[in-house]
Amino acid sequence: MERGPLQHPPRKVAFCTPATCPCFSPRRFIKTKERCANPNPEKKKSNTFFLFDTAAMRDFRSGGKCSSVVEARLLRYWEAWNVKRGSDLMWVDMLLIDVNSTIMQATIYANRLPRFRSKLAAGKMFSISGFDVARCAQNYRLTDSPLLLRFSDLTDFDELAEPVSPLPQEGFRFRNHSELAGLANRNTQLPEIIGEITAVKSTVNDTLGEKDRIMATIKLDNDTKVILSLFDSQAVSFHKKPEDMNGDPMVIVATSINPKMVGGTHIYFDKETTAGEVYFYNLVARDTGVPSAAPLLKGYAKVETLTVAELNNFITSATSQEIDFICTGKVVRLDVDKGWCYVTCAKCSQKLQRTVSALECTQCNNTNAVGVLRYRVELAIADDTAEGVFVCFDGVMTKLHNLRASEAGQMLLKKE
Repeated sequence: MERGPLQHPPRKVAFCTPATCPCFSPRRFIKTKERCANPNPEKKKSNTFFLFDTAAMRDFRSGGKCSSVVEARLLRYWEAWNVKRGSDLMWVDMLLIDVNSTIMQATIYANRLPRFRSKLAAGKMFSISGFDVARCAQNYRLTDSPLLLRFSDLTDFDELAEPVSPLPQEGFRFRNHSELAGLANRNTQLPEIIGEITAVKSTVNDTLGEKDRIMATIKLDNDTKVILSLFDSQAVSFHKKPEDMNGDPMVIVATSINPKMVGGTHIYFDKETTAGEVYFYNLVARDTGVPSAAPLLKGYAKVETLTVAELNNFITSATSQEIDFICTGKVVRLDVDKGWCYVTCAKCSQKLQRTVSALECTQCNNTNAVGVLRYRVELAIADDTAEGVFVCFDGVMTKLHNLRASEAGQMLLKKE
């Protein structure tokens, strides 16, 4: 079917009926100037305006080319670079939301990007047709949908001034602390969080060549706290943004984060989003007394860069206290005989009891509890100055070697 440019329908138009055209649908319609699919030769000769149904993204099925037309708002987009091959641009990822508040990922590969790049703008509404529907990767999912839209050479991507039905202004997948704990270290979902900024630590503006890092403590709705870590350009952006704002931010919305047991693609403060604005005024009404982020950034204790010898000296001579530091060294030994490992409840962190067919939590009285692996490992790390023993708990080791403890255990069993 040849497809012409998409146009908006006037309020009064003639449309096909089931008796004359198989394109007919009694739901929402848009108007396109194209050749009808009706097998009647006389109908096919004329370029007549027909009415076609706009599709709901939640009804899509994986299977290649899609003949539907989608009206959606572009929530946000970002570039994906191949850092292992000279930082080549691979594609642009987008998040779209339709009239049903269904959020779906869309991808434009680099070779097709010049045709669409000038149209990309967060918040704008588009009519999309001539795309492919494919399955998402199982890891690092950005939406709840298992599918994504893939732009092809036949894709039309036209901005809309007024959609057939109103489109949501924004969309997020907020997760609470227990849900984040269930996703931790699995690398399956990249959800969103919203909360109150209570503390910020930063290495931004330190010695050139060192990695920039931000560690922000976020208090969620149920008064539990998580640490949001940002690196490099995102850390610099986070550090500068509060200083550039007219007011001091209290609320943060972080999108597409990767939950870890220790511890976005986009960061929004205070009233930059509707969700953040609601949360902001709730905090103002409660008057928690927590200082805002900008003064925290100006007044934090700098994260020190220390050698192993300096750390050893601090432990033996200084008074007991917590410090934040960066130490670069090499792992020279793993003391496996001094560690332990067991499975705990994701909700209350108590050790689970194994039954014949499941794991049971006696604390929560849950006979089908979700298990989280807890473990302790001792590492001997050395640099040019000395050697020291570092004790790692739970997800810290996962962060270092990108390997779950269960996977490491299976490797040890195979060797034995």
